[in-house]
Parts: sequence; C-alpha cells; structure tokens
Amino acid sequence: MRTALLLLAGAMLAGAQPYDLLLKGGRVIDPKNQLDAPRDIAVSAGRIAAVAANISPTQAKKTIDVTGLILTPGLIDLHTHNFFTAGNPGAWAGDNSVAPDSFSFRTGVTTMVDAGSSGWRNFELFRTTVIDRARTRVLAFINVGGYGMISDATEQADFSPKDLAALAIKHKDVVVGVKSAHYRKPDWKSVDTAIEAGRAANIPIMVDFGYFLPERPYYELVGKRLRPGDISTHCFRGPVPWIDAQGKLYDYLRQARARGVRFDVGHGGGSFVIRNAAGAISNGFFPDTLSSDLHTGSMNGAFMDMPTLMSKMMAIGMPLGEVIRASTWTAAETIHRPELGHLTVGAVADLAAFQLANGNFGFYDNDGAKVSGKQRLICELTLREGRIAWDWNGRQAVDWKSLPKNYGLRDVDTVVLPPR
Repeated sequence: MRTALLLLAGAMLAGAQPYDLLLKGGRVIDPKNQLDAPRDIAVSAGRIAAVAANISPTQAKKTIDVTGLILTPGLIDLHTHNFFTAGNPGAWAGDNSVAPDSFSFRTGVTTMVDAGSSGWRNFELFRTTVIDRARTRVLAFINVGGYGMISDATEQADFSPKDLAALAIKHKDVVVGVKSAHYRKPDWKSVDTAIEAGRAANIPIMVDFGYFLPERPYYELVGKRLRPGDISTHCFRGPVPWIDAQGKLYDYLRQARARGVRFDVGHGGGSFVIRNAAGAISNGFFPDTLSSDLHTGSMNGAFMDMPTLMSKMMAIGMPLGEVIRASTWTAAETIHRPELGHLTVGAVADLAAFQLANGNFGFYDNDGAKVSGKQRLICELTLREGRIAWDWNGRQAVDWKSLPKNYGLRDVDTVVLPPR
C-alpha cells in the first residue's frame, strides 16, 4: 500500500496522469471492506490506487466505462485441477486437468488453487511445468499420496508426512495446504497423515472424502477429525447427511462450523446435489467457499464455470453478496492469503466485472435435477495485476471508423495492392 501511495504522489507532483487505468461507473462489491455501492476504481503499477465515488477521467491514461457492471475482486477458485501432463489418460494429473490460462480469465478467476493433482513426489514437476509458467496465479494443495492423482490407486498409500511437510515449507510461496482424496479403505490413515503433515507445515488440509464407508462416517470427519481451518470439500455430495425428516439441519454441521471447520462446494462432475444445497441454504447454512473442482468433465457438464456456479447458488437462495464473499475474501482467508480477495488501496489489481443478466435461466446438478433462476452472472472483464486479461465486449477498444486508415499495419508490413 505504501508503494502505491508513493507512486501516486510522485506522479501528481510531476503533473502526470497518476493512474494507468480507470474503471468508471460500476457497482463495487468488496466483502472484506463491507462495500456495496457505486464506485470508480483506479489502477496504477498493477495495484489498486483509488476506490472513490467519482474519479475524473483526466487523471487516467485510459478509462473504461463499466456502467451497469458489478466490480468484484478477482475470483479465487479453491478447488481446481491444472496438472495437465501428457501420458496419463483419464487422470486429474493428466488429460483431465485444464491449462489455467485457457479457462481462468474468461470466467473472472485470477487465482486457481490446484487441489492435490500432484503429490509430494511429483509436485516440483507440476511447479516447473505449470505453476511458474501460468499468467493465472496458481497455488496448490499437495496430495498426501506420493504421486497424487495419476489414479485412485496412488492415493491409497505411499504416505510420508515428513517429506510432504518439508516440501510444503520449501515451496511455501505457492503451497497452501495438504489434500486427502479418494481414499477407499475403512481406516482414517489418509486423513490422519494429511493432518500430521499439515500440522508440521502449519497449513490446513482439504479432504475429498471420496468413498463414504460406515467405518468412517462423515459426521466424525467434520465433528472430530478436522481441525479449525481445515476444509471439507464436495460438501453437497449426495451421501452427506444435511437435513433430517423434519427438514431441519443436523446439529453436527453447526457444531463443526463452530469448531472452525470450513465447508467448500467443490462442484465437480459428480459432487453437487441441489437437494443438499437447498436444504442447507433454507436453514441459513451457507457454504464457506464456492469452488469448481475444475476438470475437462466438469467444465463441460453441470458446473460449467464459476459464474454459473455463483448464479446457481443464487437461484437456490444464496444472496449475491454471499456468493461473492465465498468466491473472494473467504477463499483468501481459508488458504491464509490475506493479500488477495479484496480491493483495498494498495492491493494487487486482480478484479472482475460481471453483467448481472435478468431473464429465465436453468441450472442443473450432476444427477439431472434442475433449479430455475431469474439472474445470471456473466463475466465481461478481468484484470490480472492491473492488465486486461479478458474483455468480452471490447470495452477497452475504440470504434474502428475513428482510427487512421492504415491502422493494423506494423513496421514490418508491406501492402501490395492487387492489379485493377
């Protein structure tokens, strides 16, 4: 924040335009700062430089009119799969993963958190080939199984909490937690090992229960095993008991939340049931975080993308401000990245602009159930570190008729006219 203010002061003293970009006329929803009001946002040197009711366009090198749009912090997708390494068909560490930049910005997402696609044996390959090369900010949970999600078989054993914790500490700039997933055995070894590693590295764990067995019931996972700050993803899966015969929320869920356990959606291709989500929301129990479980199957199925999930949750009964909170600031808090997920002056200028379309829209779950809604969020503009990364309606551009007749030519171009 101090750097941004110094840059601004220097520019003003020099008589220059202090802002690189001005987004003017939008409705800003910034849950961390409890802001929901018409505001302009100015950006300088990749940071939020000002948020105010009326900023003059004369102060900015470029102004974009965002009248009618909702401006939010860049979305943080807490559960994705981005280890798109070749040679592993049908695997989340392989063909099922999605290249981050190919899907993030067009959906308003500026931060993707890989949910254990790689394990402690192959995480560094994932970092070299994907994390360090993406324009999207990619963070990661490391899988408790050595080779991660090459197949379910690799997640049943090969546990080494000491090695995992050491790796997490070595890469603490991008590692945000430990993942336990798809465990098939009746004991708690996968979860307990993840907790041991998470405790050693001082990071949370995320659990995809995967297989629901009577020997390890879900209520024990969230009620006894998980620590404050740990995350239960796929919280609206079919086998999770949410509502009793009288339509009331089971007490164990509120008790788990009181202990500090986080509930994450993780929609995916088979982990979201409208019945469960509607039962929770009708009882005033909103998920802490919304996330995709992004992979090539979910992006082409009921999930589609984060704006669709946010719209779906609104159709079920979750207020607009809550879906934005659960996709921005609470997600940042959950992974201990307080510098993200808000539009405070001095924060990185990761933000998204959404059209809130009105009409008749249908949303469905992984089992074919449908809910109808009257509103749908559509991402129109995404900024990553102050630079435009997605512009659905060409708001940054000018009418082509106003440009010089030779626009589009470069110094290396030669125009050869055809014979008449």
